Amino acid sequence: MIGFSPQTVSLEQFCQHVEGYLCRIGQLEPGQFPLTRRPVRRGGETCGLYFCLHGPRSVKLTAVYDDRKKLTIYYGTDGVRRSQESISVTLPAPQPHSV
Repeated sequence: MIGFSPQTVSLEQFCQHVEGYLCRIGQLEPGQFPLTRRPVRRGGETCGLYFCLHGPRSVKLTAVYDDRKKLTIYYGTDGVRRSQESISVTLPAPQPHSV
């Protein structure tokens, strides 16, 4: 029996990959538009990441990474799911909240 082991990448490598993929979907030039990311939390725990590529003329392309399923889902400018891929990312440890 052949086992499948997804490759684990760093967060920085993953962000570059997501940016490139979203740029291909939107036919944009990588590195020319800002990419924002936010943690997705469930029950106070980080369970994934939300990415948004802010293109020209208020164009937005998004992606969501689910850390539990190790799955990234990409969405076009119309909000329709375009693609998905399995990849394992090393997420940073959560920062303690200051009071």
